[in-house]
Amino acid sequence: MGEETARHLAKLGAKVVVLDQNFVLAKKIADEVAGLAITCDIVEEKAVISAFAQIETKLGIPRICINCAGIAPGKLVVDKHHDPMPLHDFSRVIEVNLIGTFNMLRVAAARMSTLDLMSDSQERGVIINTASIAAFEGQVGQIAYSASKGGVVAMTLPAARELARYGIRVLTIAPGLIETPLLYGLPQKVRESLAGSIPFPKRFGKPSEYASLVVHMIENEMLNGTTVRLDGALRMPPA
Repeated sequence: MGEETARHLAKLGAKVVVLDQNFVLAKKIADEVAGLAITCDIVEEKAVISAFAQIETKLGIPRICINCAGIAPGKLVVDKHHDPMPLHDFSRVIEVNLIGTFNMLRVAAARMSTLDLMSDSQERGVIINTASIAAFEGQVGQIAYSASKGGVVAMTLPAARELARYGIRVLTIAPGLIETPLLYGLPQKVRESLAGSIPFPKRFGKPSEYASLVVHMIENEMLNGTTVRLDGALRMPPA
């Protein structure tokens, strides 16, 4: 989803910066869109501050920040041996998905708040986070993932209300089942069953549809402080 968003924004004339722990992957995408690649671990305070400093030096302060990073390991609260989930497994998901997202949001907002207002819209920038429909209908084994994405959803409105004074909008996208390498690693029958569970359209979402929603959110100034589901009306069952 992040890759496709980079492509969409670049086609519209945006200067794109790709942040990732994997510099080789980040550079591959950045080179494709004539952008900049920076190695960054979003859970590290200094790493994110350093990344934004590099962006500012080379391209200026960004007006758009799209947060897509996340992990989704499955773990039961109590396993078949009656052992509790290791606390570290829960903490790690919260650290990456929720704290990492907030880390990016806070630094991006701080830098954006120093920009001049755009003459046409009277805004300074927009921050778009990525949650999941698991924030609303978490399945068995998704407790950490659901909690982390629920936190991202819960941050959206208070962040938008606070940052409104600076003319910064905050939004969240909650994708359903999107065509990613993770899904295509599943057996074909499982993929067909999952796709068939989506009311309409009966297929996986496309990364390009996520990217298109990002573009619309950037362009539509009245969208602020809300989470938009991108799921074909899918409501996940318990398991």
